[in-house]
Amino acid sequence: MAEVRRRKAENEADDAAAAAAASSAADSSDHVDSEEEKIPEEKFVEELAKNLPQGTDKTPELLDSALKDLPDRWKNWVIRGIFTWIMICGFALIIYGGPLALMITTLLVQVKCFQEIISIGYQVYRIHGLPWFRSLSWYFLLTSNYFFYGEHLVDYFGVVINRVEYLKFLVTYHRFLSFALYIVGFVWFVLSLVKKYYIKQFSLFAWTHVSLLIVVTQSYLIIQNIFEGLIWFIVPVSMIVCNDVMAYVFGFFFGRTPLIKLSPKKTWEGFIGGGFATVLFGILFSYILCNYQYFICPIQYSEELGRMTMSCVPSYLFTPQEYSLKLFGLGKTLNIYPFIWHSISLSMFSSIIGPFGGFFASGFKRAFKIKDFGDMIPGHGGIMDRFDCQFLMATFVNVYISSFIRTPSPSKLLTQIYNLKPDQQYQIYQSLKDSLGDMLN
Repeated sequence: MAEVRRRKAENEADDAAAAAAASSAADSSDHVDSEEEKIPEEKFVEELAKNLPQGTDKTPELLDSALKDLPDRWKNWVIRGIFTWIMICGFALIIYGGPLALMITTLLVQVKCFQEIISIGYQVYRIHGLPWFRSLSWYFLLTSNYFFYGEHLVDYFGVVINRVEYLKFLVTYHRFLSFALYIVGFVWFVLSLVKKYYIKQFSLFAWTHVSLLIVVTQSYLIIQNIFEGLIWFIVPVSMIVCNDVMAYVFGFFFGRTPLIKLSPKKTWEGFIGGGFATVLFGILFSYILCNYQYFICPIQYSEELGRMTMSCVPSYLFTPQEYSLKLFGLGKTLNIYPFIWHSISLSMFSSIIGPFGGFFASGFKRAFKIKDFGDMIPGHGGIMDRFDCQFLMATFVNVYISSFIRTPSPSKLLTQIYNLKPDQQYQIYQSLKDSLGDMLN
């Protein structure tokens, strides 16, 4: 009986060993080059990081020699402070240049941010000698810009463009042409696939598209905000700058309690102090800008003048209104621009949610063991390091305007009408004529 049990146990052990061997063989046959398909492989991350520039370690030689006796902590403080003021002055100069200067700057920032993100993916491609990644990435950037900015031109200048015969085709079939351009890139990508590297290539294809979503879409929304009035661009951007600077200041002097593991230097003291400072700054700065037509008027194309114009009758948002407040049983009447109330909402978002754009970027950099996206701005890093929160803020402002502020635009309605057939246009004309006639009578 014992012998039977022993033989049975041996047979079960042999069956288990055979099953394990078969499973191992199946796994190896189904997953050839498994070591090659890890993305990005740990063994390449350190090499990848060495090939990417680190901006916070880069200091101009003149400053480096002047500050050599300072401790590293204070040296970084001084360098960051100097280049923060340089950027603020540059921003003010661009604003003085007007809407066109702001739009060109937005496009340049978009291209630089995209280049910094794509450079990380390009290091992975270069290590494996895979073709066309960088060329395809830039092609998709051009294609997406053609689509988004073409839509923008149609919205704001469709009435004028439709009057030019050879441009009318581009307006009517803009989306079809954009799709055709995308399909060319799609086919190009499929033809570039290399055996054994499919997972890497599809992952980096997704990388490119996420980068386009983060960078191109947001810059398009920024330009839409600019057309609503410079105040919708300047105030939110300034709030993010204020929050970033004041959080750094409060954290530097009073920071004791870590805020989030992704950014060990961020503290609760900096987060809260920066938030209060941003709300106060937003109220004061908004009040100042509300007094100037240059900042509050929407940017529109004037058919009479044949150019863009920024003159208008201030809307309700930028006309002082009386508000009755009761505090401790005492009533008081205040004259306040309604935009101030909206600026409080914007400042709350920029101080509470805005920093999470920075945390997201910190997590991305930690995944690749890099300190900065680039080395363009000493003490700060790359352009993406400074604009990681701005893109998130731009989306919120655009959604906020669409939900609570924007009204139908006559130029957009006219563009849609011009795209209708003549009999449909005539029908609208008769309806408007009858409606206006009844109102006048």
